[in-house]
Amino acid sequence: MDRLRLGVNIDHVATLRNARGGVHPDPVSAALLAQKAGADGITMHLREDRRHIRDNDIFAVKQAIHIPLNFEMAATDEMVSIAEKLRPNAACIVPEKREELTTEGGLAVAGAEARLSPLIDRLKQADIRVSLFVDADEAELQASAAIGADIVELHTGSYCDAATTEQREHELSRIVTGASIASHLGLEVHAGHGLSFDNVGNIAEIPEIVELNIGHFLMGVAIFTGLDEAIISMRSLMEKARQS
Repeated sequence: MDRLRLGVNIDHVATLRNARGGVHPDPVSAALLAQKAGADGITMHLREDRRHIRDNDIFAVKQAIHIPLNFEMAATDEMVSIAEKLRPNAACIVPEKREELTTEGGLAVAGAEARLSPLIDRLKQADIRVSLFVDADEAELQASAAIGADIVELHTGSYCDAATTEQREHELSRIVTGASIASHLGLEVHAGHGLSFDNVGNIAEIPEIVELNIGHFLMGVAIFTGLDEAIISMRSLMEKARQS
């Protein structure tokens, strides 16, 4: 089985910086530390309201790192224009609402093809790989493939937030099935949202998934152990699950 990649989302380094203003802590320093600790990529979400990462952060990190940058973005002309200038390795289109604290579910692709297609075409013309953050539903996966996505990132939030063992097993089964469907459709399969030391193992075992994107949990652990130790520990758990 291929090595499972780890993308580290550094958004909440900027959240902490913005809480007081100024320049500390610095997202560029966090990206370089994550890279040194073994991250395979850096993920950053430039929200429309700029609540954490800002435009200059994105460009500074892109210039500083030598690993891929995954640019999370809303499906808007403004964000596509920024992506065209930034030229990240991949642009992941996510649903976004101003009032939400964090992304609450997958992107509705089925039924929104007419709105999404022109944006996806522009990204692909700029030689940017297109990823869609979706729930593990067959209709959404079929629509993602039909609309020209290169990658789907399966939303793992419902699995991570499940209140009972039965609910968690149900959500895990949906992700396992969704990953298989997506792979058979020719899509590269990633996963993320809410993953932690306690729940990453079952997701890491899914053979079709080639990358996990993890941020908030790692930043929380980093307060106590340091970011490098948090990343090393997460990678160890991922590799152990993969080998099993």
